[in-house]
Amino acid sequence: MRAVTLKKHDLKYTEIMSSLIADPRVQNALGLNWQQVSINGTRDFIDFIQGEERIGKQMSRVIINENDEFIGVITIKSIDRANGVAHVGTWLGAEYWGLGYNELAKEQMFSLAFEQLPISRIFAGAKLTNTRSIAAQKKLPYITMDVGHLYPKELEKIEIETKEKCVLNVVEKEDFLRYLKNKLQSAAT
Repeated sequence: MRAVTLKKHDLKYTEIMSSLIADPRVQNALGLNWQQVSINGTRDFIDFIQGEERIGKQMSRVIINENDEFIGVITIKSIDRANGVAHVGTWLGAEYWGLGYNELAKEQMFSLAFEQLPISRIFAGAKLTNTRSIAAQKKLPYITMDVGHLYPKELEKIEIETKEKCVLNVVEKEDFLRYLKNKLQSAAT
C-alpha cells in the first residue's frame, strides 16, 4: 500500500534530491538549469528553504515513501497572510510518477498548511504544457479547476514565475476540510 511521510528539509537529502531532479524529465518540467540541479545548487536550495521556513515565508517538506525513500518535494509558497492565500508546488522523481504519491503528499501538506497557517485558499498552478501536472491536479476531489479568471493576479504570478501560459486551480480550506470529514466518515463505516 502506498504511503508518504513529510519531513523537514535536511542536507542529508542533497545527493538523492540532486539525482532525482537532474533527470531531464523532472528538470525540464520545472524549468531548472544545470547549476540548480547540481549538488551545490541543491545544497543552496535546501539552505534557502530552511531560511524561508525560519521566517515563515514558506513551508516545505521532503516526501518519503513507504520504503523510507526520498521521492520528491512539496512546498507551500508565496504565503500571503494578509489575504489568507498561498501557492503549492511539488515535484516527484520520474520513477515515482503515476503511483499516487502526489495525491497523498498534497493531502498531508494541505492538512498541515491549513492547520498551521492563517490561510483559507491554496492555489495550484501548472504550465499548460505540463499535462502530467494538470492531470494530477484533476484527480484531487477537493480542487476547483481553472479559476484564473476569478484570480487574475494569482494567475499572473505563476505565469511570470514560469515564463509560460498556465492554468490556475484552487483548494479552498472549507472544501478540503469537508473532503477530509467525509473520508474519515467513510473509513469508519
